[in-house]
Amino acid sequence: MGYVDKVLEGLKTKNAHEPEFLQAASEVLESLRVVIESDRKYEDVGLLERIIEPERVFIFRVPWLDDSGRVQVNRGFRVQFNSAIGPYKGGLRFHPSVNLSIIKFLGFEQIFKNSLTGQPIGGGKGGSDFDPKGKSDFEVMKFCQSFMTELGKYIGADTDVPAGDIGVGGREIGFLYGQYKRNTGLYEGVLTGKGLTFGGSLARTEATGYGLVYCAEEYLKSIGDSYKGKKVSVSGSGNVAIFATEKVHQLGGKVVTMTDSNGYVYDEAGIDLDLIKEIKLVKRGRLTDYAAARKASKYVEVGKGKVWDVAVDIALPCATQNELDLADAKELVKNGVKVVGEGANMPSTQEAADYFIEKKIAFLPGKASNAGGVATSALEMSQNSMRTSWTFDEVDRKLNTIMVNIFHSIDNAAKEYGMAGNYVAGANIAGFKKVADAMMAQGIV
Repeated sequence: MGYVDKVLEGLKTKNAHEPEFLQAASEVLESLRVVIESDRKYEDVGLLERIIEPERVFIFRVPWLDDSGRVQVNRGFRVQFNSAIGPYKGGLRFHPSVNLSIIKFLGFEQIFKNSLTGQPIGGGKGGSDFDPKGKSDFEVMKFCQSFMTELGKYIGADTDVPAGDIGVGGREIGFLYGQYKRNTGLYEGVLTGKGLTFGGSLARTEATGYGLVYCAEEYLKSIGDSYKGKKVSVSGSGNVAIFATEKVHQLGGKVVTMTDSNGYVYDEAGIDLDLIKEIKLVKRGRLTDYAAARKASKYVEVGKGKVWDVAVDIALPCATQNELDLADAKELVKNGVKVVGEGANMPSTQEAADYFIEKKIAFLPGKASNAGGVATSALEMSQNSMRTSWTFDEVDRKLNTIMVNIFHSIDNAAKEYGMAGNYVAGANIAGFKKVADAMMAQGIV
């Protein structure tokens, strides 16, 4: 039995109750097989056993008072996965689906994503099963204050720097930062995604969506193509989806779909971005409101069809994990899709990703294509450390450069190991080698 097989066997035994983490870790280890088994040095220092095990995990209760004065209790998590190349960096997710498996999967992916950015940041992730939907601002504030009272014991500007994720936007980051400052008396860059009045970075809100589009654009350039005239499907309708749509439109493409938890909207003329921003960012409404306002658009409820049924040139899944399965992948390929870029974390199942690769579809995995958000968070950390701020255009140019470099890093790594065009393998290999080299240089820690 080879080294990778032994580690995979142990991984499945130890983490049998964590399907999302197993999926992510198994996918990475399988794609690293060609690297690991070509050089015994990784086995000699137990590198894989160390890289798949978090450095530490915190699970804690979060009691808070609701508007009726009743005590509610949620569970909080922080996984500090790997600090070989810098302080732990990764978002906080507030959603009822959050559990240890999901946080470990996200933290593990974050190690390699952060490595690919070229920035000095390690991998971590956190969150809670708290659902901010339907809660008043006061209830969200009380929850955030209680959450940070515990989390704040384990984070710091040079230790662990959380950011936002699903369910954690500017409002939540503000409440979390206020409580950290109140508890510690420190005004430091301990969170990213902050408001512009207290240390935030311009272009951070747009960064993940823009970065996704920049990464896919660089692939298109590499084959002598562009977004011009391309029909694009986007899933989701949060920040990533909205700003990916905005950048596609700026580059001459046409986004025709968006989704939320109730269904998807199809607009043949192209998504009206001003309307979407009003509904989603201002009114916090639903896509049914879009369909009501845009009579020419078509709304399809969950269970009556999927967004991936729409024939497009480029698909950008930007909603949540495992939203695009093998049947969806087959439908997209049948309808002529040429590029799939992941805007969410692991939105494609393993089977779907394998099918895209088998069919020679340019498949850009999330750890590469959605790294723009964390890359810009690292830029925010730099600005905080220097006590300065950059213009929107300065940050956007740096983001573009990072995403262009990421594409070429994963492209070159895939070619180096005889897997040209397999960007999943390229991303895992390029991200892994940097972290592995740093771990080995630092000894058995």
